[in-house]
Amino acid sequence: MKNFLLAVLLVFTSSFVNAQDSQTEKPNEIDEVYKHDGEVVKGKVIRVEEYTIVFIYNGEDTEYTIGKYAVEKIKHNSGRVEDVSEKIVVNSKDDWEKVVILEDKSYIAGLTKGSEVRGKTGLINFQTGNTGDKKAEKKLKMAAAKEGHPFILLTADKATVGAGSNRLGGSQAIKKGISYKY
Repeated sequence: MKNFLLAVLLVFTSSFVNAQDSQTEKPNEIDEVYKHDGEVVKGKVIRVEEYTIVFIYNGEDTEYTIGKYAVEKIKHNSGRVEDVSEKIVVNSKDDWEKVVILEDKSYIAGLTKGSEVRGKTGLINFQTGNTGDKKAEKKLKMAAAKEGHPFILLTADKATVGAGSNRLGGSQAIKKGISYKY
């Protein structure tokens, strides 16, 4: 009888230890996504795409997408660390060249919305179409840099053409967007 009780006690103890081990292993299955704003998102990374990361929050089933521009690194459950993007620091209007223009809404996921910005050339100017476009882009980036925002989601990009379109001064470039920060 003693042997039987001892055997039952050993089986119960080993199953309890295994249950404890399985509970302590679960946190190791969690990936950590480190954002540039300091937030750490815990869950399971499903896939890393060209400009976005698809993940599931810990304890949920719904898939979420976050833009790579918002993410510094991913610490996978295996322990491997994957660098995703470098933080872009814009301190003043002089840093306008660092500003990145984004053309797809999915790229801004995880960033904070700023204000509307615009850049345009004068209606009467001495620029060709391509030069006017670059000048409007520079003004757009300068407006975002002035706010300290490193990203712009482009919402409008058009050129108007006047009567003398084949001569200098016949076109105007207009760009509009919404600035974003970490």
